[in-house]
Amino acid sequence: MKTLIIIIVGSALVNNVVLSQFLGICPFLGVSKKVETATGMGGAVVFVITIASFFTGLIYDYILVPLDFTFLNTIVFILVIAALVQFVEMFLKKSIPSLYRALGVYLPLITTNCAVLGVALLNVQKSYNLLQGVVNGFATAVGFLFAITIMAGIREKIEYNNISENWQGTPIVLISACLMAIAFFGFSGLI
Repeated sequence: MKTLIIIIVGSALVNNVVLSQFLGICPFLGVSKKVETATGMGGAVVFVITIASFFTGLIYDYILVPLDFTFLNTIVFILVIAALVQFVEMFLKKSIPSLYRALGVYLPLITTNCAVLGVALLNVQKSYNLLQGVVNGFATAVGFLFAITIMAGIREKIEYNNISENWQGTPIVLISACLMAIAFFGFSGLI
């Protein structure tokens, strides 16, 4: 139990996938304009990373390792992630069309989101068992959800402030992201 708590705190806060490892920057910057959209994207990423961690762990442990095909793990993981994203896309299109339209092109980009593949590969590198891998995936995705939601809140507040013309748009967003990364660096003493 202690190991799982360390994995949760480490993955969500200390080694935040966006702010410490700099994975998943594209959706982080692209979808963080409104809190509702950012939360929806974060929820989709939580689902995809958690399920992908489970399935990639199963496939790695029970198919690739026994057959000595571990060199194919990246290709297999990409295929599994792509299939899961298609499932999420179909679900959102049918169940929550407004969120589906709001996410736009960024929803299919979860397939190429390096954070999703990064978690699957990290689970293998750290030799996590299936439970530890799923917990790591879930905690990493929750960390992504925290980061993207906080960034969306900041961007909504920035929109109503009087900012110099030189700093409007991308420059102030990148500075805000840098300050968030510095703030999350403060969690490094937890583990």
